[in-house]
Amino acid sequence: MTRPLRSLRNRLTLIFALIVAGAIGIVYSYVTPRLEDELVAQKLVRLQESAARESPRLEDVVGTGTPQRDVERRTTTAAKFSSAEVTVLQVSLGTVNQIYPVADSSPGGAALAEINDVAERAALGGEPVTDTVQTGVGRQALAAVPLIRNDKVRGVAVFADSLSDVQANVELIRQRILVAGAIALVLAALAGYVVARALTGRIKRLERAARKVAAGDFSNAIRADSDDELGQLAATFDDMQRQLAQLDTARKQFIASASHELRTPIFSLGGFLELLEDEELDEETRAQFFTQLRGQVARLRKLATELLDLSRLESGALELRPETTDVGQLAREIAGEFTPAASAHGAELQVRAAIDPIEIECDPERVAQVMRILLDNALVHTPAGTRIVVSAARENGHVTLQVADSGLGIRDQTMPHIFEPFFTSADGARGAGLGLAIARELAERMHGELTVRSTPGRTAFKLTLPA
Repeated sequence: MTRPLRSLRNRLTLIFALIVAGAIGIVYSYVTPRLEDELVAQKLVRLQESAARESPRLEDVVGTGTPQRDVERRTTTAAKFSSAEVTVLQVSLGTVNQIYPVADSSPGGAALAEINDVAERAALGGEPVTDTVQTGVGRQALAAVPLIRNDKVRGVAVFADSLSDVQANVELIRQRILVAGAIALVLAALAGYVVARALTGRIKRLERAARKVAAGDFSNAIRADSDDELGQLAATFDDMQRQLAQLDTARKQFIASASHELRTPIFSLGGFLELLEDEELDEETRAQFFTQLRGQVARLRKLATELLDLSRLESGALELRPETTDVGQLAREIAGEFTPAASAHGAELQVRAAIDPIEIECDPERVAQVMRILLDNALVHTPAGTRIVVSAARENGHVTLQVADSGLGIRDQTMPHIFEPFFTSADGARGAGLGLAIARELAERMHGELTVRSTPGRTAFKLTLPA
């Protein structure tokens, strides 16, 4: 059973929920306190502006012997126009600073001890002071304005306004954030679950297809259902599956063809050995059988060598040993090796290569192997008396080695298949059909190219190597 957090679907859902929960937490713990500070600051600014506007009406009545009734009336008027509680305090600055109230627009509000600090700072500094304090009637915003007459601080007017409305607004916002956050969290979790389920469903489909491919079943095509990354993955997977199917088919065909090619000479050898057990065979017939046996052994040896070479090429295990090589001289040497075979075939073998060295960095053994395959192919697939020309030259920054013959040519329907392993033409020539496949693989490993052109009366195989 899959553990909950090991499921990609559950992890994606959890990630969606955590992201939303984190965003809600940031808003709740960072944005709302800053909002409260901003609202308090705005209230203090408005309160200070009201205090600055209303304080001049109080400067003329503090410390002047104005009747108490007039002082209280002006204080009440200032409170009315500022929408705040106003407390007027008289100041006596000397050896001992004395501050005492002379009028209060709302008795029972903030106590003297609670506003005394703000009043003292305004009196001593001669500048307005704003602050917030916790009082017996709740948190208050305070603005203290010194009352100055004749350049002397005569008193302080303290304007106080409750912050309960700010706190109520902030609390309401917090509740709304929590409610909206809870709804968003649920919706995010549901959306994450739906999206994750859709994604994991597509991934599961690829997983099932991968398991079938691992089991050797390449029959289920995976169609890309979108242009996103998973769609591209599905398209890539489908392309891989198609290539694996082709490789599997080629592998099976290779095994079947190799088995057939090996079985034929082995059965032939078994038949000849049974015939040789007959004691009544005359020496001439026995000698013919031995000749046939040697031919079949040579065929098996060649086939085994070619299979090994092809296997090493396809697995990338073939190691090249490049060295400075005169390919013109190499062409002459390989042609010399085939002179007896050409004479036995009645073929005219010519070499066309410049006297001056044609030197490149290459593996001479592998280049020679390609040339031997091409010459052997020319002798096997052409009638007796055919002219075969081996040439080496420099062309357009490359070096070319060519084997051309004046035989009947290659049929059009045969041309696309001549480099396929185990393909043999219908001309009755013997062979496993591996030589040209090996030659092309060798050419590509040497960063070269093996091409063929054929018309009735001329066929030319050309090996092109980088100079």
